[in-house]
Amino acid sequence: MRAESASRRHTGTSSRLHSRDLAGEALAGLLQRPGRSVLTMLGTVLGIGGFVAIVGLSQTASGQIGSTFNRLDATQVTVADTAAGKASTPTLDFPPDADALADQINGVIAAGVWWNVPFTQAAVSSRPPADQTGQTGQSGQLGMPVIAATPGALTASGAVLQSGVLFNQFHESRDQNVAVIGADAATQLGIFDLADQPAIFIQGQPFTVVGIISGDQRIPQLNLGVSVPESTALRLWGPPQQGATAQMIIHTRLGAARVVARQAPIALRPDNPGLLTATAPVSPTQLQHSVTKSLNTLFLALAGIALLVGMIGIASTTLVAVLERVGEIGLRRALGARPVHIAAQFLAESTALGLFGGLIGASLGVVAVLAVTIYHNWTALLDPRIVLAAPAAGAVIGLLAGLYPALRAGTVEPADALRR
Repeated sequence: MRAESASRRHTGTSSRLHSRDLAGEALAGLLQRPGRSVLTMLGTVLGIGGFVAIVGLSQTASGQIGSTFNRLDATQVTVADTAAGKASTPTLDFPPDADALADQINGVIAAGVWWNVPFTQAAVSSRPPADQTGQTGQSGQLGMPVIAATPGALTASGAVLQSGVLFNQFHESRDQNVAVIGADAATQLGIFDLADQPAIFIQGQPFTVVGIISGDQRIPQLNLGVSVPESTALRLWGPPQQGATAQMIIHTRLGAARVVARQAPIALRPDNPGLLTATAPVSPTQLQHSVTKSLNTLFLALAGIALLVGMIGIASTTLVAVLERVGEIGLRRALGARPVHIAAQFLAESTALGLFGGLIGASLGVVAVLAVTIYHNWTALLDPRIVLAAPAAGAVIGLLAGLYPALRAGTVEPADALRR
């Protein structure tokens, strides 16, 4: 190429630099000092790799949030008795027919009221008080949570029966002393079979165990203790106390939760809806946005800093290369190369550094996303446009970083360069 340029200069024709020759010269310039070229690309590799990894992990995390925010969460509404928590005397602001009123709201599958009976230490035993020995175990008293609940609360909570039945509206309407206990509580009390209608004693009051539940999806307390009808709890122990106010759990159809939350306080207490406060599930889109926004802001800033460092590294290395190769530049100018050709060569070198850094960084970013998702058994989500655009972004960074060194190389005068 150089001989061709010189001959064209002697014949009076203008010098040309073909793209193939430009690529060859740029590659030769990078391979002259491979160690320095690799170190120069490091900043771009880190920046592009960090960007791809951050975007991929953010999209993957958003997908996991979407799957975690499942049908169970999206179909639950909670109505709290907020006024009772501020009252000086114990009160219950849910009406006696709260379950039926809530069931009339369009989109409600089941609803019920529940609260923790505020015993300082609930004494639960499988033996009458006269037979208790004072020791924990089958014959002694156990400290267990006692939950007052309407039949609708057990249905809405998703309680899964292990044996027996759940107490129903018949038990509720007649204030019967019946109880449903969790499987763990049944084991501690030594109750394994309901055929003989075993009894337990709560604060000395006898209750017939009608059911044992193996799990509850929405009210975890039911798994650990004893549940009794709301009417029975009101008769024996009065309304809920401050710090243990009543609340309603509503199981809705998918997509109806937010509408039900707006209508529930009015349907339950049309005379004073302000006594109750309904809470709807957070929108999955809002949840994803809030999580990914805070995640992206921090790590994208770090990726931007790495890219800036990479740009400065390419610019400084290219400028050093220009100063080191002043003699070569002068010789090429003397053989007929124009300033634009010299500038184009160094610009091509810096662009190649950015391009290779972008390719390596994008590859490492994808590997990082795959490694994290495999480790956590997630489903990897990554926009392919991000991966394809990453090398181009690296090339643009290299191009911008090489502008000043390339212009500096193009202004070198042949005579001055050859005298050095």
